[in-house]
Amino acid sequence: MAMAAPAVVSGERFVVFLFVACVALAAPLNLAAPLALLSAAALAVELAVDGSASAASSPLRRFRTRPGASSGIFLGATTLPSVMVSRLIQLSRVLLADPNECEEYAYLEMQYWAVSISCLSVLAFFIWHLWQSTSNGVSKALKYGSLFIIFYPLTYFRLKTDGGLLAISNMVYMLCHGVAAVILIWHILQKFPSCSSFGEAILVSGGLVLYCGDMLAHTLSKMKLSVSSEALMHTPGNRSKIATVIQGVLLGLFLLPLLYKSSLQILVYCRKLDKQRAQTVEEWTQKRIGYVVFYVSLLVSLLLLVPSWMCLVQDFEVHPFVWVLNYIFTGSHERLALCAYWIFVIYASIRRFYSISKQSKTERILLRKYYHLVAVLIFSPAVIFQPDFLDLAFGAAFTVFLILEMIRQNV
Repeated sequence: MAMAAPAVVSGERFVVFLFVACVALAAPLNLAAPLALLSAAALAVELAVDGSASAASSPLRRFRTRPGASSGIFLGATTLPSVMVSRLIQLSRVLLADPNECEEYAYLEMQYWAVSISCLSVLAFFIWHLWQSTSNGVSKALKYGSLFIIFYPLTYFRLKTDGGLLAISNMVYMLCHGVAAVILIWHILQKFPSCSSFGEAILVSGGLVLYCGDMLAHTLSKMKLSVSSEALMHTPGNRSKIATVIQGVLLGLFLLPLLYKSSLQILVYCRKLDKQRAQTVEEWTQKRIGYVVFYVSLLVSLLLLVPSWMCLVQDFEVHPFVWVLNYIFTGSHERLALCAYWIFVIYASIRRFYSISKQSKTERILLRKYYHLVAVLIFSPAVIFQPDFLDLAFGAAFTVFLILEMIRQNV
């Protein structure tokens, strides 16, 4: 039995609509039309999801949605494409003064289409499961959502009429983004049920697929293939070394579980060949061997695989990690001053928050506002004076937390 139809207008949807509308009105038609169509599809799918009761066997029931709140599909599906369009608008204005930015504009436009198709594929995934749900009536929102999703590929082929090997490779590249996004969101549903809302899952899957796709594109553009790499994938040549360092480290950490699992499988296979020895190994010894394999895999990934990839996609005169140290400690005293400032703010805020948290009268929602204030204090000077160093700091912090989480899971 279908649930009562939700209100079309809500505070969140109104804010998202204003944001997308401002971006679309400032963009050229070839970018604004696909963004508007994707937004309409996302809104229709959100209304269909919020106004329907999924069947008990439907995987959509594994998403966590707060009572009375929207699923966040509209917000999640339009955020990344809108940000990409905003960046394209900025670059289009730069092109008037510097025509050399054409390569970066073309590559960013391809990324915009890739992330849009990723979000569209996830919306199609939701639509398909809604149609499969026998407990739902076919609502108007579901019909309109399906119609908008069908129209989107037609819009792409109407706007992108250029041919050639590069256009075909770009199309395959973007289709792979869509397939990867659906596979990733299915994996999130299987491994982390009830841990995210619809919108959060779309943002995570779309962002990860876009980030990994960018790594793949830069790798393919540097590889010497039988066919010219320029004909298959063309990336801008003014890539930042900081971006390469961050991507390389994250790539190594993403590949670490695969390396770790493969090493353990090889170790287990070798031990099976010697059954008598395997029977005498105690459980604590096996755990220690697992720890050793994990840390060795971590070192191999960070010290061998990661620098090799960095040197492939970027010309480093020295070892990439040595370049990072030189970047931090030489050339500018602002970076060291920022590090000292960050340490001071974090130390002072921790002491202050600890004393506040001991007061039972202080609500948790108010404590979160204090953290927001600390974030503004930390990031504002870096955004103004050292934005590149802030990128590096974000990457380093994320890397540290990711490594600590991996260690926690293996201890």
